Amino acid sequence: MTGSADSGAAAHTRVSADDGTPANPDTFHDFALPPPLMRAIDDLGYEQCTPIQSQVLPLSLADYDVTGQAQTGTGKTAAFLITIFTHLWEQPRHAPANNRPARPRALVLAPTRELAMQIESDANDLGIHMQETARCVVGGIDFQKQLDALHSGPTDILIGTPGRLIDFLNRGHIELRSVEILVIDEADRMLDMGFIPDVRRIVYRTPHKRSRQTLFFSATFNDDVMRLAASWTLEPEHIVIAPESVAVDTVEQKFWLVAGEAKTRLVGDFLAAAEPERALIFSNRRDRTHRLSQALNARGIKCEPLAGDVPQRKRIATLNRFKEGKTRYVVATDVAGRGIHVEGISHVINYDLPEDAEDYVHRIGRTGRAGAEGVSISFVSEDDAFNLPDIEAFLGHPVTCTQPDL
Repeated sequence: MTGSADSGAAAHTRVSADDGTPANPDTFHDFALPPPLMRAIDDLGYEQCTPIQSQVLPLSLADYDVTGQAQTGTGKTAAFLITIFTHLWEQPRHAPANNRPARPRALVLAPTRELAMQIESDANDLGIHMQETARCVVGGIDFQKQLDALHSGPTDILIGTPGRLIDFLNRGHIELRSVEILVIDEADRMLDMGFIPDVRRIVYRTPHKRSRQTLFFSATFNDDVMRLAASWTLEPEHIVIAPESVAVDTVEQKFWLVAGEAKTRLVGDFLAAAEPERALIFSNRRDRTHRLSQALNARGIKCEPLAGDVPQRKRIATLNRFKEGKTRYVVATDVAGRGIHVEGISHVINYDLPEDAEDYVHRIGRTGRAGAEGVSISFVSEDDAFNLPDIEAFLGHPVTCTQPDL
């Protein structure tokens, strides 16, 4: 059955969980996953599921639509990719797909290039022993190169940002009527960035929600996000992972009182003295990102900037060096940092307190991942202290500000 995929409301939403880690976390062996997928999971060293994986997988693997409220760093990417790979394994494509236009069976929409490319990387890791192919289409990268990749063979999983995907659709290079699973990731960020009209056009090109499975994730569920979820899902199960259980459990949070003009010197002093294994430093503005990076390099502390005005090729190269440990320190804005999913980040430094309290949890979620311990240090100056009450409210408890511990 086909038709508009954004008409009608979900009949009801059942809340499966609204708190933290289950008493007895599941292991991936509990879900009877395909042997080649389990082999990749074992290769990656994954054992116990994260809370959102424990709660999403029993539902998504049973073909339920799911709406999930969870921050970055909770393991939701693996949850929906495992669902996709299992579905493709259990229901293989019966005939070779004509790859002109590409006809993906699973579509993942993400708000930023970095996040889309990280999802593609995770898909390649999880699917390394499987036959299914994942490809990515994003802006800022040569169009012809992406088109050649689509023409090189069947595309089972397509990951993309809305603008570039619309471009491919309008030129007839991609056909979405074969989509069996639709994933919308970070829906609140798509809304904030003004992408929802493009997302609506894309969703409309997929089969009706009664003829596909939809997995919808967002860090927050305000009224606007709830309306989108109701439009695009069918009687979904709703999973909530409390943000404080994500932010606090494995991250030691420090708030340092500093003078605004002392921030740059203090970052350099800390990095020089503590020599953290790998640190991600967040600033609210592009110009500050570049100035801080230049100042640190002038002190002999090698670091690289990651901001929206950095050419995409350089951003990819910076991310790769960061992942490989060749660059230990990166200074980033929130938009550029959205797609940074790098294991082994020991420290997150908030050079500026984020203006949006939710971004605080997104930022510190880059460390303390997969059960590892991490440290976040937030500078609180007279210029951004007014952001602190919203962060406290979002976390659900007051924070203690101290003098720098150097």
